[in-house]
Amino acid sequence: IVEGDRIFVNKIAYDLRLPFTHISLLKVADPQRGDIIVFDSRVSGVRLVKRVVGMPGDVVQMRNNALVINHRKLYYQTTRSSPGGEDRIEDLFGIKHSVRVLKNGSRAANFAALSIPEDFYLVLGDNRDNSADSRFIGLVPRKEIVGRTRTVVMSLDYDNYYLPRSDRLLRAL
Repeated sequence: IVEGDRIFVNKIAYDLRLPFTHISLLKVADPQRGDIIVFDSRVSGVRLVKRVVGMPGDVVQMRNNALVINHRKLYYQTTRSSPGGEDRIEDLFGIKHSVRVLKNGSRAANFAALSIPEDFYLVLGDNRDNSADSRFIGLVPRKEIVGRTRTVVMSLDYDNYYLPRSDRLLRAL
């Protein structure tokens, strides 16, 4: 997701809710590993979009921007390298997606093993070293999750007179 993207959010992917509230009338499903979720973070006070990495019951840690989930290190393949950082494909147990990391890393490139409690999720941004994710805001409670997103509906280029970016129209995330 880049600045200017407008995304489609499926607000009934996980719960049927009372309109304009977080009151769940019927639980439809639970978020799955790799889902890109939208949630109202009470800690940050804003709505955020992040990828689910840790599920309830998981033990997750990060070493040099590489995840270890339930004692299994994820596989990473570097696709592009520059003086400032790398683009990598992360294989999240069969769910492959791009992540970006800084060459020099950040103070959040490592964290100790953490057990994820029931009804909480560990979420990370795909731009790992420039993301306000679970490393900063903590685990995400299930009740804060608004929905799931999979598609960019449209994108406006703020640096180019708000013209639409045709290459991002209806693009899968």
